[in-house]
Amino acid sequence: MNVKKLHQSKILVVGSSNTDMVIKTKHLPRPGETVLGGTFFMNPGGKGANQAVSVARLGGQVSFVCKTGNDIFGHQSQQLFEEEGIDTSYVFSDNKSPSGVALITVDEQAENCIVVASGANANLLPVDLASIETFIDKFDIVLMQLEIPMDTVEYVAELAYKKNKKVILNPAPAHHLSSSLLKHLYIITPNETEAEMISGVKIINQETAERAAKVIIEMGVQNVIISLGSKGALAYCKSEQKLIPAFKVEAVDTTAAGDIFNGALALALSEGRSIVESVQFACKASAISVTRVGAQASAPYRNEVDVFTK
Repeated sequence: MNVKKLHQSKILVVGSSNTDMVIKTKHLPRPGETVLGGTFFMNPGGKGANQAVSVARLGGQVSFVCKTGNDIFGHQSQQLFEEEGIDTSYVFSDNKSPSGVALITVDEQAENCIVVASGANANLLPVDLASIETFIDKFDIVLMQLEIPMDTVEYVAELAYKKNKKVILNPAPAHHLSSSLLKHLYIITPNETEAEMISGVKIINQETAERAAKVIIEMGVQNVIISLGSKGALAYCKSEQKLIPAFKVEAVDTTAAGDIFNGALALALSEGRSIVESVQFACKASAISVTRVGAQASAPYRNEVDVFTK
């Protein structure tokens, strides 16, 4: 489905591409337990790819940097990115490692557990990205996650920061972040667990979430957005702090909700919206995504978000 491109800044997504293998079951297995599941299906996924697709479906001008294996999963991913209208000039192919794979179990409450075999994603290294130093000049926003090597995330963040680009980091999966990386970020978008790990503040309510965000700001990040699940998202900027309520929907699969949120956030910022307005738009896109099964398959199109009012 083609979406009309609005006046906006260009977005560069740097991150992972996986193939998701999903089984739906009544409950998530405990250690040592075998559970007979229901439906099995494969979907394109990976946090970076999910975010790039989210931006594209919402009408954004997006380029994606990743590394896939020289295998059927990698070839399929490349084709799907192009069909979504994503620029793939810097999708690298790895002849030594397979494409990334994620094994996902989803229960009846739409909760999930995920195990990722990184494959070629783990080989997306700074040496590969030397050629993007001039390419990055075309972009105003750079969006990243943590399913690629930390050295690569730090390299891109520093490069983008020096070129006055807005760097958004979705710090997932949870990982220790260096002080230098934090100082290069325009926005960081942790969930509660990730925010606790970064700040050292236990989050139990809005007040403690604000306290955690304040600590992260003091570490050098310009703006903090903490996703609080069913409670919504806290936007914490130096000039404004606001809790944006979540939209009430019946969740089916939450697998890529955070990725859709981050892609939509970057898209809204690229159109000149304020951070609070961008978070409100991202909450809408994320709410739609959890009513659908799959990762990239759950990403809504722009017309769906624009008319969403629940």
